[in-house]
Amino acid sequence: MSIDSKAVAEGLVSAVPFARTLGIQIVDISVDGDGVRAVATLPDEERLHNHVAGPHAGALFALGETASGAVVMAAFGPHLALGTPLAVRADIAYAKLARGPVRATATLGRPVGEVIAELTAGERPEFPVTIEITRGDGAVTTTLTVVWTIRPHD
Repeated sequence: MSIDSKAVAEGLVSAVPFARTLGIQIVDISVDGDGVRAVATLPDEERLHNHVAGPHAGALFALGETASGAVVMAAFGPHLALGTPLAVRADIAYAKLARGPVRATATLGRPVGEVIAELTAGERPEFPVTIEITRGDGAVTTTLTVVWTIRPHD
């Protein structure tokens, strides 16, 4: 499957005002067979800091969730006539103090074809997107899993 990663990135940030407010940028999207990956960044700005001068936990969550949304749009954007993607639930773990600009790398956890097959069979598929957030030295500061669904159109 071939995608216009720049259009997906611009479309997502355009459609999600909160991501723009935080300064989140989608810097890479790749599709390799059923493997879909997206990378998003959050700038180091004082207005986004918490009490220990790192990015606020809510900003880190928004970064990860936005990266997961880029994965979903890259994987399933061509199939939006079938349904609407929605985040169902998320789990987040903060492992190390984040400082400076951070980067979220999100990866689709199920094959695209499998999810589309369930959707076209009339089911409401769920699929995980896993995310690692790293700081400039490469240390993983935060891990997330966002479970998404595609709600079929009535």
